[in-house]
Amino acid sequence: MLRPSSTLSAISLLLLGSLSGKALAGQVLTTSGFSTCLESADITVQKLDITYDNDAKTVKFDVAGTSAKSMNVTAVMNVTAYGKQVYQNSFNPCDSDTFVSELCPVPVGTFSATGTQEIPASYASMIPSIAFSIPDIAAQATLQLKALDTGTDIACITSQVTNGKTVSVPAVSYVAAGVAGAALLVTGFSAIGAAANGGSTGGTGTASPSFGETMGWFQGIAMNGMMSVNYPEVYRSFTKNFGFSTGVIPWTAMQTSIDNFRSKTGGNLTEDSVQFLKNATLVFGDGSNKASKRTYEAILLIRDSISTNVNSSTTASSSNSTVQTTVNGIKAYVEKLSVPQANTFMTVLLIAAVVVAAIVVGILLFKVILETWALFGSFPKGLIGFRKHYWGTMARSIVNLILVLYGVWVLYCIFQFTHGDSWAAKALAGVTLALFTGVLAFFTFKIWQAAKRLKAMEGDASGLYDNKDFWIKYSLFYDCYKKDFWWLFIPTIIYMFAKGCVLAAADGHGLTQTVAQLIIECLMLGLLIWNRPYERRSGNVINIFIQVVRALSVVCILVFVEELGIAQTTQTITGVVLVAVQSALTAILAILIAANAIIMCCKENPHRKRRKELEKLRDLDNLTPLDARNSLLMDPTKIPNHTIYENDPKHPLVQQQTPDSFMNEPGNPYSNATPLRSFTPSSQRGYTPTPRPYTPQMHRPQHSLESEELLLRSQSPPRQPTLPNLQNYREYRGAGY
Repeated sequence: MLRPSSTLSAISLLLLGSLSGKALAGQVLTTSGFSTCLESADITVQKLDITYDNDAKTVKFDVAGTSAKSMNVTAVMNVTAYGKQVYQNSFNPCDSDTFVSELCPVPVGTFSATGTQEIPASYASMIPSIAFSIPDIAAQATLQLKALDTGTDIACITSQVTNGKTVSVPAVSYVAAGVAGAALLVTGFSAIGAAANGGSTGGTGTASPSFGETMGWFQGIAMNGMMSVNYPEVYRSFTKNFGFSTGVIPWTAMQTSIDNFRSKTGGNLTEDSVQFLKNATLVFGDGSNKASKRTYEAILLIRDSISTNVNSSTTASSSNSTVQTTVNGIKAYVEKLSVPQANTFMTVLLIAAVVVAAIVVGILLFKVILETWALFGSFPKGLIGFRKHYWGTMARSIVNLILVLYGVWVLYCIFQFTHGDSWAAKALAGVTLALFTGVLAFFTFKIWQAAKRLKAMEGDASGLYDNKDFWIKYSLFYDCYKKDFWWLFIPTIIYMFAKGCVLAAADGHGLTQTVAQLIIECLMLGLLIWNRPYERRSGNVINIFIQVVRALSVVCILVFVEELGIAQTTQTITGVVLVAVQSALTAILAILIAANAIIMCCKENPHRKRRKELEKLRDLDNLTPLDARNSLLMDPTKIPNHTIYENDPKHPLVQQQTPDSFMNEPGNPYSNATPLRSFTPSSQRGYTPTPRPYTPQMHRPQHSLESEELLLRSQSPPRQPTLPNLQNYREYRGAGY
């Protein structure tokens, strides 16, 4: 079986120190599936199940197949672990120590051999105990049958060896889904508050990690597992835990319905259906386009049930059949989750439809509850806004969902175009991809148009944050960025689109996928480091760190590329490091989400705080002496003389202004008047006063009792107004006096 090896021990200790697996009862090693490694063999093996029980020190075997002729054979067993040969032994089934009656000799026709053999203590002691504890052990057993007289190969089969422990456990998926749900609650808390207050709070998604960032991280891990490279089994199993973030969720009833839909719209269910996968044994491989001789050759083996006995006079049963097909990349990832490759897009589409329906029903249900509440009493004032603007909340939530799923949606739509077989599914993929892209393009255009208008009127685009209408409509795209970097959501959308395109279009070409993904990740990392666009310092640190891990993960995936020929031990160690780093970052994100939940209760969104202060300043500018708030009675010493902008950078004036610098401004009512002139003493002006024309006595009536009486009645006395004669007043200069 296995023998101690320094390389195996080092890897095993590293695995045990960083991973925890799911254990079966007892210390057991068993084969998982098999494939033929010799074409045109005289003996065809159709069934192979071997189990070693370390507690009982026994080996149980169940072998069945067909033979073209009767012959004596020699069996050779080879066991490799992490690419290293750790055990080799040959035996003759006719020897007394290793006698197997069903194989001595191998009969003509159909044969089967089952039984249990005890393993001597000398062989059992060669198996290190750590081999029963390593999750997703990378071991493989190969059985060769050679003719006893000539030594020629007459049969060869290979099978994976597993100990029943794996890092692919439902608990990991549940915990990851819980972390994403917590991020959704924290991020959506402010959105709910915005709806409750009629949108007055805008968005408060500036705290990192947000729901979108958390889901983006989980989707990145899942997409790393979809590349067409030779993954170690431990990393392949780890990435499987995050398939839910991309919409790939096992659901047998739904898969059956999709199969029926495909069968009616041009689909082929012969080798691509959920029923096919139920009876299949998956052995994942290197992702190369050619058949590889390496131990991780990708074979999908399906077999009918075998119930045969030794019978030298009969031939092989025609009911036994085997079908082999190579799987790698996206197909290998989704089929390990029990989703046929042709069903992938429809699965994601139906899951997305369920989520959208849940959003709509949830919001409408809350609306009905409020209306019922209003009939029997008064509900909190803060919920009045949601009652009026619930449609806006619903639309905002759906657009946010589109933004979160856009990258994987591009991936699955292109994969459907290139690998799908149903014309209806392809049509749905085209329509939904165009719809999602159109929605994001529409909002991008509207935000760009608003920013351009604001820059023309105010000199910058800060109105996107300060104007309540803009904030309510568009803030979900840029609320986490600084005012000068509102545009960063555009390269983010392009980044998601490029990742999905490269992964789907280059499926089956691992080196091309990895190099292209590395370029994309490095460009995004450079953009974040150069601009540091997030409003909060914590947002910059977290997102740059996430992007660094993404880029380094792709660098590590280069080790798995078949064309580079990296040793399997190196690949396994690299896979363990990837699992450890990505698991640690996931745990850190969970802790930060919990911290954000506390911070959000104590700290206000900075954009909202600035906008509210601006509204208060504008409100104070509109006060009058007769204002109902008695503002004139306010104590000036109690009015705060500082604002949130006091910490903003101060820039010196470029040019000092002169007293008449603003004389020609369009807003100056005296812009057309003569400019100010220097003061001239009256003694130097040559001023000659012009006497006022004499007013006759007849125009200046004496005060009478009638006039006094009119004054007492608050009426003006009867008199004729006169105008001064300014015809000869030469010194009048408009605004000059």
